[in-house]
Amino acid sequence: MSLSMAFRSGVCGLALGALLASTALADPFTDLARGFAGELAASGENRAPIVPGSTAIVSGEGFAPGQQVVLRQNGIALNDGAAVTADAEGKFSTTVAIPEGTEPGLYPVVAEVSGPAYASTFELKVSPDLPESGSFDVTQRKLPRGLYQVAVTPEALYVTAAVGRPPVKESTLLKLDPQTLDTLAEITPAAAPARADGSEGGVFAVYGVGVDQQNGRVWVTNTRQDTVAVYSAEDLSLVKQFDVDAVPHPRDAVAMGGRVYVSATFEPVVHVFDGATMEELAPITLTSGKRREDFASATLHVDEASNQLFVVSLGTDEVAVVDLDSGEQTAVYPLPGSKSTIGVGFDPDTGRIFTAAQGSDNVTILDADSGEVVADVAVGANPLNVVYDTQSDLAWVSVRGSGTLVALTAEGEIVGNLPIGPLANHAALDGAGGVYVVNKSRGAEDPSGDQISHVVPKG
Repeated sequence: MSLSMAFRSGVCGLALGALLASTALADPFTDLARGFAGELAASGENRAPIVPGSTAIVSGEGFAPGQQVVLRQNGIALNDGAAVTADAEGKFSTTVAIPEGTEPGLYPVVAEVSGPAYASTFELKVSPDLPESGSFDVTQRKLPRGLYQVAVTPEALYVTAAVGRPPVKESTLLKLDPQTLDTLAEITPAAAPARADGSEGGVFAVYGVGVDQQNGRVWVTNTRQDTVAVYSAEDLSLVKQFDVDAVPHPRDAVAMGGRVYVSATFEPVVHVFDGATMEELAPITLTSGKRREDFASATLHVDEASNQLFVVSLGTDEVAVVDLDSGEQTAVYPLPGSKSTIGVGFDPDTGRIFTAAQGSDNVTILDADSGEVVADVAVGANPLNVVYDTQSDLAWVSVRGSGTLVALTAEGEIVGNLPIGPLANHAALDGAGGVYVVNKSRGAEDPSGDQISHVVPKG
């Protein structure tokens, strides 16, 4: 049952309510707005996902004080056509009941505005609400606030954490024992220079993390300062802090074959560094398959067996394949049905690419040779990261909005959905059929947030 169909019960009453509201608000072709700065958004209660049977909170800001708004979906006025009024600050908030049985998806909602008149459309996303499934052994440990990513070697785990917006003053790089999850080393990044406006720069906060085992170094992305840093894998001592603006908004850092690859989010470029000298090499330039659009790099995955790099485009919803022998892009595939694609993984045995899309709540599975879609799987709200494990033959998906870890087969069958804690940010393979996943808290008092979890399938 679609959202629009669910609202058709009592349609006569709704139509009458909408007619009365429209009459009360304004006459046609009068009171025209000369521009509009209003913004609209929808979320679940307490920032939870909107799922079937829940309540959506629709909010607006940037409206003129006293402007009235009627919400419509599929031509039907919501909330019995009752108008909401912007307050003295130009803000409003109202609730919309999402019926049980609503089909997950992106629903265009029209905001009809009067006093002065305007109309705007925004997307209300109803996310899948998957039941818990599968059987797993789980070991968890609480870590410092603001967990972002985890990288794994046989000897250690490396975890990044950062809290707040610039200037970020609280950030941690940790080295953990992979068996016990005990802390082996822990550092706070160095102070960053003052910001452009002269205010305090905070610290070089760490977000993405990758390990160059060949050179015994840990690379991190300082996303807020548009740069990267390198630490010793042994004791986390600082080896090199690159200058501010070295890499625009870096997200991921991955290493293979003596080189380190860093994504510059929203840029059609992957930065490349020599792992031994830490000197920057010629970048990899990526081309979108969509006319007049630019590829927007996000997550990276390197495959040692094929010597390929896989990169997803957050802006154009594509995945690019790069031959690392030549440094040339060999393919770029569209991801139909995906929106805000951010995560990517690869199965070398089946030759399948896995992408995770925050905006459309799905994992798309592609054939790497043809780009053909093998499966399109709804996995929950805002999937952020996906990794494929040839040991277990499972793709593991960290589903940020739902706070879950989903296990998929290469064919797209869900075989596990495990509640892991709020804001599941990142997952990395343990090399033995299991996975480590970190989740971020919703606040300092969140008891289930900021945990690292070691998850192993039973049987």
